[in-house]
Amino acid sequence: MNPAPTLDPPDWDAFRAQGHRMLDDMVDYLRGIRERPVWRPIPDAVRGALREPVPRGPTALAEVHESFLQHVLPYAVGNAHPGFFGWVHGGGTPVGMLAEMLAGGLNANLGGRDQMPVEVERQVAEWARELFGFPAGASGLFVTGTSMANLLGVLVARTAALGAESRRRGLAASGGGALTAYASAAAHGSVARALDFAGLGSDALRLVGVDGAHRVDVPALERAIAADRTAGRRPFLIVGTAGTVDVGAIDDLDALARIAAREGMHLHVDGACAALAVLVPELAPRLRGIERADSIAFDFHKWGQVPYDAGFFLARERDAQLAAFAAPAAYLRRDTRGLAAGSPWPCDLGPDLSRGFRALKAWFTLKVLGTDALAEAIRGTCRLAQRLAARIEREPRLELLAPVPLNIVCFRHRGAEPDALNAAIVRVLHESGLAAPSTTVLDGRLAIRAAIVNHRTEARDIDTLVDAVLRFGAAGPT
Repeated sequence: MNPAPTLDPPDWDAFRAQGHRMLDDMVDYLRGIRERPVWRPIPDAVRGALREPVPRGPTALAEVHESFLQHVLPYAVGNAHPGFFGWVHGGGTPVGMLAEMLAGGLNANLGGRDQMPVEVERQVAEWARELFGFPAGASGLFVTGTSMANLLGVLVARTAALGAESRRRGLAASGGGALTAYASAAAHGSVARALDFAGLGSDALRLVGVDGAHRVDVPALERAIAADRTAGRRPFLIVGTAGTVDVGAIDDLDALARIAAREGMHLHVDGACAALAVLVPELAPRLRGIERADSIAFDFHKWGQVPYDAGFFLARERDAQLAAFAAPAAYLRRDTRGLAAGSPWPCDLGPDLSRGFRALKAWFTLKVLGTDALAEAIRGTCRLAQRLAARIEREPRLELLAPVPLNIVCFRHRGAEPDALNAAIVRVLHESGLAAPSTTVLDGRLAIRAAIVNHRTEARDIDTLVDAVLRFGAAGPT
């Protein structure tokens, strides 16, 4: 009798041996990451190596692994490298990598059911609740990242403003067209997109100017809210930023909480870049007021160093989150016993029914490393940012373009046509493999932006960046 067809390996011992080789390769990769270029251009031949018809037949695992080693691994974005300063990307950890492997082997769907993986997610949510000082009735959910968590925040606020019935009747019938939201001009673009995706339109977002420290101008915010009320509109949401994407500024969250309470508005905090500063005693006071928010969005995959993706949404009141997302269905019927127990389920707290076990890598990271170690890593990135800022200020050929409140430094090389010069410097830096900052525009001036997030980054990496900027700057635009 022929064996039943299966997708499991025909030889488990050979599979185990190949699996160990694959794990060893990734451990070697992380161990020796500093000796590699941060990033390298992708040759046409490498891109072409992946262009092939749909594979109808099998290919040996070892052969596919070899293709990964040759064509994929050397040409990643580079955020695991200590010289990566572009955008706010965490470096990940070997512990998180192993946890991701375990989650893949378990292959749990965390949409619901009575299962321990859901309890792991609930435990991480409880830790988040404790860290941010939220009450016992709070709830949380893993999502892809803060862009999605910001959307959840808008949807929860929208439902709270219009009532749960608006989910059935729609925005037009519920008065949703009059809703207005407020954020600083330095807020992340995902906030405007969230208003768009929520059906309110990005024009419903009022972008308020910032002060000299790049924080939202609180008096200007109050004037904008008052003007909209006078015009017959309905202010319903304030989005505070804990760590602006350009410079890392933190809005006066305490003032925003007072305004939201007085005006009967929902306060959502986009904490993608800096919410986890709450782990560091000397930085936590800058987040004062975050404990009064109605919801918080943040990423474990940035300063938390959990491998991508591991965004998180925390709601002050679970009932508000349930009102925005829970939807009964016969195939999701609940019970008090069996797999159908354990209600409410994660699918009641967000839009996804099929969900991966993101919580496991966060749980492993927090359990194995501890928050004290993560706090020291955060503290270290801020120290390095101050070191970079100090060196820039000592160097007459360089110019600091913004305050450095946390771990993001914006600067540029002086010279004729500085925008073109600094754009060229960043391009050549990337192609050199020495360092990978990004660019942004501050007050109409193009800046080199160094976001120091990786726990592997050291003082020598800062020096490499500055030395290379000076060297390439001397060569002029190319």
